[in-house]
Amino acid sequence: MSADQPRTPGRTGSSGEPLVHPVDWAFAARTAEALTAAGPRTTAREARREAEGLRAAADAAVPHVHRLTGLEAARGLRDSQVLVVDRPTWSRANTQSFAALLGPTFARLQATRPAEYEAATLPVTTRATALEMGGILAWLSSKVLGQYDPFSALPGPDGEPAGPAGGRLMLVVPNVVQVRREIHVDPADFRLWVCLHEQTHRVQFAAAPWLREHLQAEITGLTGGLFDKAESLPERLRSALATANPLAGSARGRGEGAVAGEVPRDGPAARPSLGLLGALQDEEDRARLSRVTAVMSLLEGHANVVMDAVDSSVVSSVKTIRRRFDERGDRRSALDKAIRRILGMDAKMAQYRDGQRFVDAVVSEIGMDGFNVVWDAPELLPSEAEIHAPDTWVARIRAEA
Repeated sequence: MSADQPRTPGRTGSSGEPLVHPVDWAFAARTAEALTAAGPRTTAREARREAEGLRAAADAAVPHVHRLTGLEAARGLRDSQVLVVDRPTWSRANTQSFAALLGPTFARLQATRPAEYEAATLPVTTRATALEMGGILAWLSSKVLGQYDPFSALPGPDGEPAGPAGGRLMLVVPNVVQVRREIHVDPADFRLWVCLHEQTHRVQFAAAPWLREHLQAEITGLTGGLFDKAESLPERLRSALATANPLAGSARGRGEGAVAGEVPRDGPAARPSLGLLGALQDEEDRARLSRVTAVMSLLEGHANVVMDAVDSSVVSSVKTIRRRFDERGDRRSALDKAIRRILGMDAKMAQYRDGQRFVDAVVSEIGMDGFNVVWDAPELLPSEAEIHAPDTWVARIRAEA
C-alpha cells in the first residue's frame, strides 16, 4: 500500500538555480505521518482482503459509471493508476500534488518579489509552514475515503510527473474500514458505493482532457493573486495551500464531512464561510474563486448523482448505506465540526449539495446526453450563478446550439 515518494524540489527558478519552495514538502509528509492517528485494528489477512476488495470494486464501478453517464471515456478506462493506500501514503501523495500545482506560482514570485521570496524560503520558515501543513494533512488523512488526483500527472518539482497521464485514484483502506464498521453495512456494497463516486471523477477528466489544465490555470491564478497582494508571503501561504488542490480537501461520498446548518440559496454571494480562503483581497480574486467553486460543484455534484443513480440491483443495501452514512455526519463532535469550519470544509459540502441539484435539474430538463456537452469545452462550464440557477445554463446551451 504505497505510492510514489515525494520528490526533492528541483524546478529551475528565474536565476537558473533550483527553485526552493516556501514549504519543505518532505518534512510536511514526515510530520503528517508522525501525527496521523492509528486506524482501526485489522489482521494482516483482513487488510489484504480489504485491499483486494477495493481494487475489485474500483474495476467493477467503471462499467456502471459508463452506463449511468453515457460517457464513452468510461468504456474500458485504463488511463490512470488505482492505488490502495494507507493514511501516511495519502498525505505524502498530496504533498506531491501541492508541490506540482504551486510550482508555477512560486517561480513567478521568485521572479517578481525576490527579496520577500528569499525570506519565505529560509529553512526555519519552510519547516514551520511544513509543520502546519503536515498537521492539516494528518487530520484530513483520517477522513478521506478516496480521492481522484488529476494533478499527479503535472510536472513535479524535478520536472517529471508523479503519476501517469491520467492521474491517480487513491482509496484509503483504514478509512473505508472504519466508516463501514461505524455504520454497520455490507463490506462489498460499501466498497462499490465509494468507488462509484471516485471513478466518476476519473471519467470526468478522461471525458474532458482539457479540464486538468483549465483547472490548474484557474488555481494558479488564484494562488498567485493571494500572494501578489499579501503584505508578507508566509501570511498568505496557508490560504494558497488550502486553495491549491480542491479535490484533496475533503472526504469523498454523500454526506461525508457535512456540518450542521443549511446554506442560503440566494446566489454565489451566499456561500458559507470559506475558512482559510476568507482572506481574498479583491473582486478579481473573488471571481477566480467563483470559477473554481463552480467547477468543483459540477464535479462533486455529478459524482453524487451517479452514486444516487444505482439501485439495489447494483448495490443491494444502497438505501441503508445512504441513510446511515448521512446520519453519521450528524453525530460529529463540536471539536470536529469546528476544525471542519476552520478548514473551509463546510464550503466543500455546499459544493456537493449545490452541484447535485444543478446536475439533477439539468438532466431532468434536457437528459444526460444534453448535460454531457459540459465536458466538450471550457466555455460550456457553468458559472457559479448558473450552478444556483440551472435553467439559465440550459437556456445558454440551447441558444449556443
